[in-house]
Amino acid sequence: MSNRTVYFVSDGTGITAEAFGNAILAQFDLHARKVRLPFVDTVDKAHQAIRQINHSYELEKKKPIVFTTLVNPEVQGVFSEHCKGLVMDMFGSFVRPLEVELGAKSHHRVGRFTDISKSKEYSDRMEAINYTLAHDDGQSNTDLASADVILIGVSRSGKTPTSLYLAMQYGLKVANYPLIPDDFERQQLPPALLPLKKKLFGLTINPERLSEIRNERRPGSRYASLENCRMEVSEAESMMRRAGVQWLSTTTKSIEEISTTILQVIKPTNGVGRL
Repeated sequence: MSNRTVYFVSDGTGITAEAFGNAILAQFDLHARKVRLPFVDTVDKAHQAIRQINHSYELEKKKPIVFTTLVNPEVQGVFSEHCKGLVMDMFGSFVRPLEVELGAKSHHRVGRFTDISKSKEYSDRMEAINYTLAHDDGQSNTDLASADVILIGVSRSGKTPTSLYLAMQYGLKVANYPLIPDDFERQQLPPALLPLKKKLFGLTINPERLSEIRNERRPGSRYASLENCRMEVSEAESMMRRAGVQWLSTTTKSIEEISTTILQVIKPTNGVGRL
């Protein structure tokens, strides 16, 4: 399929337009140059954005694809009238039919994060991020009982990025612990985790893939050797199995898929998904 330029235009951060647009584009074998245009919240800014989009059209001789999340009808109207791209008005596609069905007008709130810094949900999320950073890689045993979930697994199995994703996207307090040779020798979980088994979730990984990842960090080391990776993964999986800890392999899964599985198993009670 031919190359296209894709624009994500929003009167806020553009995160919603980009996420929704990328989900739709994933259904096509499209080679796209992607451009996010945030904070297009006035008619003047709309015209500036349109000049950039129309310039792409003149250069490439192909219609740019434009995903918009614009709540101001006047700003959206400028795009509908003057933009030479294929304009996908996502709010118009979903908000207006809902207004008709519900018999109510939407808030026409500009941007997902408007005044959110004053909300309890935002404060809770910031607290969760700080907690998660402080409890990364087993660096703190303080207040583990406050964790919503504690991830365990061998080094470089994906614990840190998954922890941060859960904290940033869902406001969860996440601790993560690496399983190390001392744990394998004792053949039991780290002592600090034993009273918290209900909060544990394990991550494992294909040893060959683990060796590749570790060799990028410490090439040629015993830590990265395939033999050592096979031993650690086998011991970790056996330990989690004995302890009754549910786990999954991160080898072929995205952080989003891993996190979704964890949420289904842990079922946190802090209002996940509010933000």
